[in-house]
Amino acid sequence: MSDLKTYQNYGEELERRLKLKTFPIAVKLLNKEDNVPDYAKRPLKDLGHHLSLCQGYQLSRREGETLAMLKEDNWCFEPVVGYGLGEPPEYFMEGYNRYPRDVKTLEAGRHYAQEFPRLETGKYKGVLFGPLKKTNFKPDVVMIYCDPEQLSLLLLGREFKEGTNLKCSLSSHTACVYAVIPAIQYNRCQIAIPCRGDHYAAMAADYEMIFTVPESRLNDLMAGLRYVEKTDSKLPKGYRIYPEYPLPEAYDKIAKMMGYI
Repeated sequence: MSDLKTYQNYGEELERRLKLKTFPIAVKLLNKEDNVPDYAKRPLKDLGHHLSLCQGYQLSRREGETLAMLKEDNWCFEPVVGYGLGEPPEYFMEGYNRYPRDVKTLEAGRHYAQEFPRLETGKYKGVLFGPLKKTNFKPDVVMIYCDPEQLSLLLLGREFKEGTNLKCSLSSHTACVYAVIPAIQYNRCQIAIPCRGDHYAAMAADYEMIFTVPESRLNDLMAGLRYVEKTDSKLPKGYRIYPEYPLPEAYDKIAKMMGYI
């Protein structure tokens, strides 16, 4: 897909279908030769201070800002490492990022550093992002902050084409990295949990999760969401608490095959 209007329409459709409280974000990694577009704000240059990347994403998803963050714009070092904007020091690789604050041993800290998602250092110079519904660039991934009910619907849409389970790594740390980098590395959808920084410094709500879809899979996701709506998987949806509610045809048939109803 290359038509920017298509991406913008997808942004509008996702907001409508999922009843989202914040904007889906278009995210693009900037190659070394890419120019930062004039319409994108730079935290240090235009706002007068550093931001953590989660704070930048918050400005996009809540206030509709389009930003570009290079290495020098970042306050938190973890996305600098994860997005390949800088080489991690040995202190990080030895495990001290997590030890002794979060883990019992230095070895446990090393395990975290070894598994930390990272792009090749130096391949990219920064990240450009803004609301999908007004994007002026082709995204590498689209990131959606959602509640569990919205996430369930997104997973239904994702499963529509192939029916496979989503396999992903989860961590208590660095949502901005775990939401984006594996999706780019493996060209697959990704789920992440807002980390402490995302909660405490960037206002992620207690109920929020993050769902990320690569650009190459966005069309399939939208087709899936449109299809499952026809079988009444949509929002808003009324709740039911009565016993022996009507089952979908396949559920009823399989249960009777198993002989317990």
